[in-house]
Amino acid sequence: MATSILSMAWKTLILFFSAFLGGTAVFLFKGDNHKQLRLILSFSGAYLFGITVLHLIPDAYHGNDNYVGVFILIGFLFQIALEQFSDGIEHGHMHVHEHAAAFPIGIMVSLCLHAFLEGMPLAEGYQNQLLFGIALHHIPASFALGTVLLANKQSKTATTLFIALFAIMAPAGFFFSEALSNGGIGNLQQYFNRIMGVVIGIFLHISTTILFEAGPDHKFNLRKFVAVLLGVGAALIGFWIEL
Repeated sequence: MATSILSMAWKTLILFFSAFLGGTAVFLFKGDNHKQLRLILSFSGAYLFGITVLHLIPDAYHGNDNYVGVFILIGFLFQIALEQFSDGIEHGHMHVHEHAAAFPIGIMVSLCLHAFLEGMPLAEGYQNQLLFGIALHHIPASFALGTVLLANKQSKTATTLFIALFAIMAPAGFFFSEALSNGGIGNLQQYFNRIMGVVIGIFLHISTTILFEAGPDHKFNLRKFVAVLLGVGAALIGFWIEL
């Protein structure tokens, strides 16, 4: 019991601080040329794609539920809808609008919901692999969020609080999914695989968008290609270790 609590605690801390420190780093780095963040995003996108294909999809079909595929499609379309409000911050995009001064409530709500759903698969047995993929993915996403908040005339204090709110959402999704998979939330356990199907659809959209997005000059980017290969390779190594 103590080991389980300790395990959940350190995973929660990694999820929280990867997003929080990634977001608050906006106070230290200026400008929009963040090549290292883009490489981290490419690695994490490839890693998430590998985890989704190697683990999440096969596990979701273990219950012989023929409707899982339908919910994967729902999750994919749902993420498209979310991005109409988030401006693609999930991909590390920083769309700063000139003269913007209003609080970007649509971005905050959609990004927090996205992070909550993203934390849900961590209730499964391969949580260590997925944990680091999500943590890496949240660094550039949170940095982009901080950039947009500052551009929308939010104070440093308000920006820090909103980044903290975003950082809490993935751990919240983790705890919710843990309770759900253990039957601790009513009778929703029977729908766990369908809920995971929605999450899989979201992961597929996010990861493939990152992987197939063209660079600013629409040319082959060797550094990004290497980061993608490393991400997929890391997912494969984890998969082979478990065989």
